[in-house]
Amino acid sequence: MTQESQGSSRRRFIQGSSAALVGTAIASQAGARAADLAPSRGDATLRIALIGCGGRGTGAAAQALATEGKVELVAMADAFRDRLDACHGRLAEHHGDKIQVPEENRYVGFGAYRRAIDSGADVVVIATPPGFRPEHFAYAVEQGKHVFMEKPLAVDAPGVRQILAAGEKAQRLALKVGVGLQRHHDPSYVEAIRRIHNGAIGDVLLMRVYWNSQGVWVRERKPDMTEMEYQMRNWYYFNWLCGDHIVEQHIHNLDVGNWVKGGTPIAAQGQGGRQWRNGPDHGEIFDHHSVEYTFADGTTMLSQCRHIENCWNKVAEYAHGTKGSAELHAGVMNTKKGAWRYKGAELDPYQVEHDDLFAAIREGRPYNETHNGARSTMTAILGRMATYSGSRITWDDALASKIRIAPQEYSWDAAPPSVPDGHGRYPVAMPGVSRVV
Repeated sequence: MTQESQGSSRRRFIQGSSAALVGTAIASQAGARAADLAPSRGDATLRIALIGCGGRGTGAAAQALATEGKVELVAMADAFRDRLDACHGRLAEHHGDKIQVPEENRYVGFGAYRRAIDSGADVVVIATPPGFRPEHFAYAVEQGKHVFMEKPLAVDAPGVRQILAAGEKAQRLALKVGVGLQRHHDPSYVEAIRRIHNGAIGDVLLMRVYWNSQGVWVRERKPDMTEMEYQMRNWYYFNWLCGDHIVEQHIHNLDVGNWVKGGTPIAAQGQGGRQWRNGPDHGEIFDHHSVEYTFADGTTMLSQCRHIENCWNKVAEYAHGTKGSAELHAGVMNTKKGAWRYKGAELDPYQVEHDDLFAAIREGRPYNETHNGARSTMTAILGRMATYSGSRITWDDALASKIRIAPQEYSWDAAPPSVPDGHGRYPVAMPGVSRVV
């Protein structure tokens, strides 16, 4: 799935150096497609293809359809027909004539994404489980499409490298790319972090970030399910699909920490395990992670995420500096000059991120959030590597990892990367034993 540049250093790659050059003919053809598809007038109809019709996909499509200007949903794809039908019904109920998806444009199965992307859409909304994101994004860019894709962008280092390469190609082709890290479109976060970067709390010495909650759904195994279908239905509990909840969920808070620090950590060490969500129906992921990230200037980001009931719940980000502190999630700051609280407009950042992307498409402005999304994804993967191995892992070693956790084959009868033993239990990472790089 990944073709890497030869001879470029790992550090230069993540900082945005050029990936392997595509052929001139291929680039020019894709550029022509992009130019044909990108409307130059604000009143042009933008046609949308939705890849992934679960809850987040339904929500993302609804937000795309609520942007200013003429928009239509013209194609849909999902692994499961029942998910596609339920999504289509909800969208049709609320968006009426904007839903123009005839039966022949409703695609089901592992290869459905290609047919939806090829269906004449201008913008592709990608909301499949994260393990599919690199290949789906790369194909959309190859076909000259603008893209909104949900976070995280990958579940392993090879996937991150593929995302970065496709993002650079999108940049060259002037394609617009949005990433579902919506805090970057929340005016409270934007203003608070602007003030921090302007010195409001002095030099930032410590970040604390949390996503501690009770966890998510479990879907029952049915007698007629293959192992592949069971894992696809319960994608949150398998790393090749989800990346563990430190990657799928906690990425939001880690992203804020990177944003405040203006860069990514250089190393991480941590602990984690399974104490409560540890049955056969909880797959292979941990139910808690605690990670200490170190930045190049020697400062620290302390990270916690947990899926355990009846415990202290918190989804938050704190910054501590030489002149004060900030609660980013609350829009509050306490400094030597006094307290500050955000009192500006309260906007829905999930809607604003689509408004901003679609406005950039209509106006022809540069817009590409791939690089930040990839860096935040890799930060979360680095944390998982640290907790799974029990070792201190450097950023460079993590990003260079050749360990790819995707299946060898995508079909309903194929064996996923992790399969249960005779008691229905899946292998789980063991600190001190598991190899992660």
